[in-house]
Amino acid sequence: MRAILAIDQGTTNSKAVLVSEKGEIVGRGSAPVGITYPKPGWVEQDPRRLYASVCEAIDACLKATPDVAVEAVAISNQRESVTAWDAETGEALGPVVSWQCRRTAQDCERLIAEGHLDRVQALTGLPLDPMFPGSKFRWLLDRIPAGRSVRLGTVDSWLVHCLTGGRRHVCDASNAARSQLFDLQEQRWSEELGEIFGVDIALLPEVLDSSADFGRTQGLPGVPDGTPIMAVIGDSHAALFGHGAFKPGDGKVTFGTGSSVMTTLPRFIPPRNGVTTTVAWRLHGKPTFAFEGNILVCAASLPWMAGILGLSDVAALVELAASAEPGGPGFVPAFVGLGAPYWNSDARALFSQINFNTTRAQMARSVTDSIAFQVHDVIAAMRAQSGGELGALYVDGGPSQNRFLMQCVSNFIEHPVIQCEAPEASALGAAYLAGLSLGLWSDLQVIAELPRSSHIIDPAPIDRAVLLNTWNDALARSTSRETTANDE
Repeated sequence: MRAILAIDQGTTNSKAVLVSEKGEIVGRGSAPVGITYPKPGWVEQDPRRLYASVCEAIDACLKATPDVAVEAVAISNQRESVTAWDAETGEALGPVVSWQCRRTAQDCERLIAEGHLDRVQALTGLPLDPMFPGSKFRWLLDRIPAGRSVRLGTVDSWLVHCLTGGRRHVCDASNAARSQLFDLQEQRWSEELGEIFGVDIALLPEVLDSSADFGRTQGLPGVPDGTPIMAVIGDSHAALFGHGAFKPGDGKVTFGTGSSVMTTLPRFIPPRNGVTTTVAWRLHGKPTFAFEGNILVCAASLPWMAGILGLSDVAALVELAASAEPGGPGFVPAFVGLGAPYWNSDARALFSQINFNTTRAQMARSVTDSIAFQVHDVIAAMRAQSGGELGALYVDGGPSQNRFLMQCVSNFIEHPVIQCEAPEASALGAAYLAGLSLGLWSDLQVIAELPRSSHIIDPAPIDRAVLLNTWNDALARSTSRETTANDE
């Protein structure tokens, strides 16, 4: 059997899946990445360990399916995480500064104070927030010794560098669109943005379509040298593509460490209301645009709360939460500030409206409900901006497999969600794009018609107004703290 090897490099794990010509997953493998927190608000990874985890995931996948021949490689990757390496030796010159990292918050505040916010948003579709790479690239450059031949890139370009033995320095348009250095409408690196952030755009990779020739493998264990890399795309974009969300208004919510809410657009629409505009994917030189709302902390709050309550695991926490009626205390998971649609780096995690009658189950329920509340607020912002109807809404990622959590999401947004049985939507999307390059599938319509196992969850009636009042009260408390001596 011949198949496409799809790599899904995520924040906590790297995954590898084999996708057949029928669009079916025939093999799986995974490996942990590792993540460190050197200072409060700082989040980083080792680029060498990141690549090693990809090799381990591929090895596990291929060993589980030894009769499969790899026809091509496809990549989906965590976005907005960046690193630097030596162009001549391939040596890593810094950590992978994670999308979660807030180390450049003061740099972003300075750029806002200098009046750059409106221009950056107009060119990139992104706010000036430390989640995005512009200021992080500058942070890396400031710590590289003089005289080094530097390459800068997002995780996809680092992986392609490693997979090709250092022969290619390229990325795709979806990852470039999240860099804060890419002009969305011109579809090119921007000298103006480079000057704003203090980054020489000559150090950045060549930007290709999401379905394109990214080079040939060299030295990848288990994969023959010369195997083509035929697709690269950011993981959230890949999930949108994997679901076949090709019609304007169709969207998806990816649940993981954080969450990404995306809806496909008929054309470029400038961002406002706290959501961003991005390139969903680019084919034949033509970008498809999407709205996106990035939620910084989603499922990451679940193991934390399970530990606080002394529960064995997340499953026990969700079971406890499901035993409580909605309407207890409010909880805001602003452990690293808040992303879309609020964009408040100073917000802090908190519980509100706790009293002597508050139970452990209600505390657990407030944490699980915070996932649905954040999705509600992003969807509301998108609806207000687009003026169009929300179409098919797919959910993916580990938490999407839990019926209780997804029923809460459906209830709060008052819209059906489509629960997909295969959690590897990002890997599938990357594989489908590689299949387009190879001619396995002729067009988007053929991909949309590939068999997918799914289940529709319809919204149930709830007293949304009361629950949203509790949530909004908690949000107000989280985002309006006065600075104290301990915060300085």
